[in-house]
Amino acid sequence: PRKQGGLGPDLKLPLIADKSMSIARDYNVLIEEEGVALRGLFLIDPKGTLRQITVNDLPVGRSVDETIRLVKAFQFTDEHGEVCPANWNEGDKTMKADPKGSLEYFESVDGQQAASNGNVSRKRPRHD
Repeated sequence: PRKQGGLGPDLKLPLIADKSMSIARDYNVLIEEEGVALRGLFLIDPKGTLRQITVNDLPVGRSVDETIRLVKAFQFTDEHGEVCPANWNEGDKTMKADPKGSLEYFESVDGQQAASNGNVSRKRPRHD
């Protein structure tokens, strides 16, 4: 359970243990002299491609919510071929992976942000 430091009941991802610390060593997160690993997170897709790496120093934990967001974003992009922008969450707008699609996306969200936050300009700098 999440209330006990776990990831919750809906997790349908494989997790592995590294009792021998060989994985921590291979991924260069093991502090050999202390025998402990930094807080490393490595998202590897079903094809074996490393998609994302996060390594935190020992005093700072990782965000379960951010990890789930990233997994969903990678799954979405793999299925739909579109780009998930920064801070994307399931159901949010995505953009086409080309200059025209990116421009259309940023023009649409810029207006939304300006409407919800009076401090955001409606115009973006032009780079012609």
